[in-house]
Formats: sequence, C-alpha cells, structure tokens
Amino acid sequence: MNAWRCHDRVGSHVWGRWLLTLALIYIFGRLAVPRPLVVLDPPQTVVTRNALVGVHTRLTDEVEAWKIQRTLRMVGQMGAPWTVEYFPWPYIEPARGQYAWGHTDQVIAHARNQGVTVVARLGWTPEWAQPETAEIETTLTYLDPSAYDAFARFVATFAARYRGRVDHVIIWNEPNLSFEWGYRPVDPAAYVALLQVVYPLAKAANPDLVILAGALAPTLESPGSLAGLNDLLYLQEMYQAGASPFFDALAAHAYGLQSPPEADPAPDVLNFRRVELLRQIMVTHGDAEKPIYVTEAGWNDHPRWTMAVSPAQRIRYTIGAYEWAKEHWPWCPLVAMWTFRLPAARHNYRDNYTFVTVEFDPKPIYLEVQAYTGGQ
Repeated sequence: MNAWRCHDRVGSHVWGRWLLTLALIYIFGRLAVPRPLVVLDPPQTVVTRNALVGVHTRLTDEVEAWKIQRTLRMVGQMGAPWTVEYFPWPYIEPARGQYAWGHTDQVIAHARNQGVTVVARLGWTPEWAQPETAEIETTLTYLDPSAYDAFARFVATFAARYRGRVDHVIIWNEPNLSFEWGYRPVDPAAYVALLQVVYPLAKAANPDLVILAGALAPTLESPGSLAGLNDLLYLQEMYQAGASPFFDALAAHAYGLQSPPEADPAPDVLNFRRVELLRQIMVTHGDAEKPIYVTEAGWNDHPRWTMAVSPAQRIRYTIGAYEWAKEHWPWCPLVAMWTFRLPAARHNYRDNYTFVTVEFDPKPIYLEVQAYTGGQ
C-alpha cells in the first residue's frame, strides 16, 4: 500500500512537471510568434457615389496596429470617406503636460493613408484635472470649470499637432445627458462657457479647424430631469447663453430606433429626421450657414432588443438615411453610422450596431452599403 502511494506521488510529480513544461512552451511560444509587420498601404482614394457616407469607428481601445489598419482599410473599401473617432484626453495627456501620441498617430496615419477623413471627438477628464475637493465625487465625464483652461490647452495642442491632417473636432459628447456631464444636472450655459474658452485657443492653433459643438443626444427629457434635457431645448438654451460665435458647426446624433429614415419629424418624436428640428433652431438664430454633422446614427438588428428592427429593415433604413441626407440636406456634409466594429464582443444588443464582426467578417449591411456606394 505504501509502495503504491509512493508511486502515485512520483507519477503526480512527473505529470506536474510535464504540464508546467507544456504551459511554458505554450506561453513563450505565443510570445515568440512575431506580430504582423504593419506597413502603410500605397495611398488610397475612397470610391463612393455618396460623399457624406460615414461610420463611427471604435479604435479607442484597439491596441494592435494591424487591426487599426484593417479597420480603416475596410471603411474606405465600403465607400465611406468619413470616420468619427474618439480620442480621450486622459489617454493622450495622462499627466499634465506629458503626452502619449503613439496610438493617435497610428489611427490618423492609417486613416489618411486610406483616404478617410477623421472627425475627432475629444473628451473625458484625466485624474490630474479633476477637482481635489474631497466632498466632490467625480467621474471621467465630469469636467469642472476649473479645468476648462487645461482642456482648452489640450484641444489646441491636438489641433496644432494634426493641422492639415485632422481639421474637424467635436468638443465633448452629448452634454445634454447627465451621464456625459459627470452625473450632475446638465447645464447648457456651462457648456457654452467651455466653448468660449476652447474656441479661441483651438482656432489660434489651427485657423482652418472646424469646431463642432454639441454632439447632442436625441432625448425627450424635460427640464429638471435627472437624466438630461431635450436636445431641442438644450440647443435653444445654448443660443440664449451666447454660443453662436464659439462654434463652426453642430454635431448631432440621429438614431432611427424603429422608424424609417423618411418618417416625419416632430418635437415629441425621436427619429432620424429630428435633426431637421435642430436645423430650424439654428436658422432662427441666424446660423443658417453653419452645417450639421450627424456624428452618430443608425439602426440595430438584435433579435431580442425591443427597439431593434429586422436585419433587412436595418439595411434598407441605413441606405435610405444616407440617400435622404444626400437628397434633402444640403447643410449636412456627413452621416456617420454607429458603429463599424468593436474591439471585442459585448454579448448584448450593442454588437448589432456593427458593420463587421470582431474577426472582420463583413456583415450583410457592410456588403449592401458597399454595393450602394460603389466602393471597392
């Protein structure tokens, strides 16, 4: 009996060593595999029948250079000459005055190489720029007025670095939602105060820069709501606070939910053409010459989400939206659908906004949009 126990111990020890050896071979073997060498393609030109077709890429957390390149290559091949991309302030300036441009440089280099124009969305707040007051609980979306100057310097530094390569920037994102305004009551006047600080510095860094305000979320929230404020009311209050001289264009989000793109707009309805109501407000306030960039839009085809449509409807509505804007919105240079691809699957309805899978397999919507644009 003791001999058998001794044999078991020896056998277990040997097997343990073998397993450890195999594990080390696997780990170091994977580490030893060379990563794909990423070389810029010959300069590309996007072929398209509709120059306002765009998508919102999600390369913010994509760390592998070949995936960045492949994403933007496929965007161009789909016939989309525009992309909206998010460049978080904390990622680029993790410490005051210390910049990490590597990832941003890659994204912009590959986009330009593919002939794709980048609209840069700038936002979030690094820890060093957040209030030090212990009583205040803050989040990455909380930008205190005391940090407006620091954010303006960041925007100006970004604008100067990419002058001639990125000439469109969005200042913050969906400030009419509490979640995006630091989990506090939204404040159109405070957002306008931010624009007033950012605009002159950014323009001095790049006079050709198109500064987009808003990126307003479509919502019906009434004044006093803890969730946010109706986008139409928010824009009205921006003008009342003196916003007009401090932005060159408006960014707006235009999700269709379950309505077709041609559905009529109304103040109490959320649909694609709600953007036309924002346009009316701009015209009323003397800003008819300013364009509206639709920096997020789209339909979802998840089989179990209550606000989704069928895959066939999603294709028809998406192409219909691109075509509606082309035919009816001379003041709109871009409709960017959310979202081209995610770096990793979410395993929920968000996956069903994408045009290609995590593995870069084109979905039917990608192929149909490509056929519509004549992309190649």
